[in-house]
Amino acid sequence: MEQKFIPKLVRDKIPQIILEKGRECKWHRADIPEYNLRLYDKMCEELTEFMEHPCVEEAADMYEVFLSMLKNWGLSLDNVISHAEKKKSERGGFLEGIVLDTLD
Repeated sequence: MEQKFIPKLVRDKIPQIILEKGRECKWHRADIPEYNLRLYDKMCEELTEFMEHPCVEEAADMYEVFLSMLKNWGLSLDNVISHAEKKKSERGGFLEGIVLDTLD
């Protein structure tokens, strides 16, 4: 029985790695609208994997997708970090687990 394969965004060297293992694959380079959607999908996939198995490997995968998202939208990691530090200084982070239950 043939397996159904759902196309997804993969790391840049995956097609070559597949070929080197003696297997075949078809792939294409996504246009910008497809790439945007595939990046969102990939981040959701990586987040789900991290939730199921929190480890440095899964965190690194999320980080790599995040860096690709930043580059795709013309943002820099340095700028994001600077902005995050400013917000953390003004409003705090998420380390204490504070949950807002109501707001009047």
